[in-house]
Amino acid sequence: MLRSSLHAAALILSLTGLVTPVAAASFDCAKARNPDEISVCKYRNLSELDSEMGGLWYAYAKFPFLMGANGERQTEAQEFLAKRKACGAERACLQAAYTARIAKLRSDITQAMKAVCSQ
Repeated sequence: MLRSSLHAAALILSLTGLVTPVAAASFDCAKARNPDEISVCKYRNLSELDSEMGGLWYAYAKFPFLMGANGERQTEAQEFLAKRKACGAERACLQAAYTARIAKLRSDITQAMKAVCSQ
């Protein structure tokens, strides 16, 4: 069991290492309707932040958690989307929201890896 946990942690670590910003949002820009979505698609730096966050979310979602923690992950994701929407088209607000969310995801991934490796 320990070996498979370490293997999973190594895989997740390698996935997070592959997360590099690219100039494409994590969602279909052709379907962007809200001011926040339109701004993410319009501005390269916001699109790159969105892509980075999407990659981190993908890696983070692969970690197994105790009962209830998965719901917390979903709640945090929904809270981020609400914050992003509240920013509207304001670039500085959107950038701050993405920067905070990326930092939180990186921290959560680090903590999850420590937990997996200590099992």
